[in-house]
Amino acid sequence: MPNIATLTLNPTIDTAYEVDHVVPTHKMRTLKEHYDPGGGGINVARVFVRLGGNARCYYLSGGATGVALDGLLDLHQLVRCKIPIAGETRVSSSVYERSTGKEYRVVPSGPTIAPDEWQACLDQLTEAQCEYLVASGSLPPGVPDDFYAKVSAITAKRGIKFVLDSSGRGLKEGLAGGNIYLAKPSLGELRQLTGLPLTDDAAVVDVTMDMIERKQAELIAVTMGHEGALLVTRAGTTRLPALPIEAQSAVGAGDSFVAGMVFALASGHDPKEAFRYGIAAGSAAVLTPGTDLARPADIERLLLQVSSV
Repeated sequence: MPNIATLTLNPTIDTAYEVDHVVPTHKMRTLKEHYDPGGGGINVARVFVRLGGNARCYYLSGGATGVALDGLLDLHQLVRCKIPIAGETRVSSSVYERSTGKEYRVVPSGPTIAPDEWQACLDQLTEAQCEYLVASGSLPPGVPDDFYAKVSAITAKRGIKFVLDSSGRGLKEGLAGGNIYLAKPSLGELRQLTGLPLTDDAAVVDVTMDMIERKQAELIAVTMGHEGALLVTRAGTTRLPALPIEAQSAVGAGDSFVAGMVFALASGHDPKEAFRYGIAAGSAAVLTPGTDLARPADIERLLLQVSSV
């Protein structure tokens, strides 16, 4: 059975609501509401376990909201390894407006992490037992820019394949540290990282192949929303278009992509086939409203469409 660990430095309680109309000042009575444990690595674990794998969640948690997050993880039957912090775990919200089909998302930056707290996280990771470690999500305030580079150094020593899905300073310094098996930036994150417009596939391939040549990452999957995704490896590139589906929510699409791709890799599939599985999983996530993420039945159904594009 595929076995991974996930790391979420800035987890969240994801709340999802539906309303008829979004209006200022007046109370908006919700028609549906849902609460889930969230944050990049936790989302990856939720989908990975649905697919039949084992996932241990390493995450920072604190305050009354942290206790609530712990309880939500237990409800989802996820194996958890909590690193206590003094700050309050953040709460994110998404509101789906039925009249327009638009989704509004409010995402706090998260609590400030003390040096002894992020160091305790690194200490725990030195004992992780897994084939893959997936670090997904932003760096909260207080965590050093090179934190993911510190994690990759730990995984390299222990023969664990490190997967990184982050942005901004976390992505930049994580790549600079090298030893990454799979990096999954979005096109927007790659543009921010390089400072280049990257208006066509050739430009994307040039910058990502350079990263691979410099041994920053072995595989790089660049997701491009409705334009599909591009996988770059030393052996070449694979381009797949987005599937023609009607989106219900964008929450967790990237995390579902990572979960699907890593599940396929951990199950013995080659990178190209795993990439196809990631496309199907990311597409399946946008079919579900709010914070529900990808469902296995949808992934398997959409995978057949990926084969035909």
